[in-house]
Amino acid sequence: MKQLIVPVEEFTTPDPVSIEETMALDELLRLMSDEGFRHLPVMRGGELAGIISDRDVRLFAGMPAAERAGLTAADIMTEDLLTIDASTPLDEAALQMSANKVSSLIVREGDEFLGIFTATDALNALVEVLRGVKD
Repeated sequence: MKQLIVPVEEFTTPDPVSIEETMALDELLRLMSDEGFRHLPVMRGGELAGIISDRDVRLFAGMPAAERAGLTAADIMTEDLLTIDASTPLDEAALQMSANKVSSLIVREGDEFLGIFTATDALNALVEVLRGVKD
């Protein structure tokens, strides 16, 4: 079978909804719940500072409200971002996610933040590639 090389950019969620690092945790919980977001990039002064996943949020959601008071996105975000270049082949992106046991990667073109590549994006890519091979 011929190897198909598809850049991750083709299946990246572009310009995802992002939040400021100062957003209160309770507001963040409502946003993720109401809108069904599983990953939110966190911005600081217009620059990407971190990411919050639904897994991160679940760790704090069970805390008593009094203990959650005053917590912000900056308090729970992951700052050690896993990034890939937009031209990275899909298989390499998927392997990086698997090796690091993460459900998203930050996609960049040089220093520019383009979007996020999520497990859902990877599954959509798999379906598209398999359908293309089958046709």
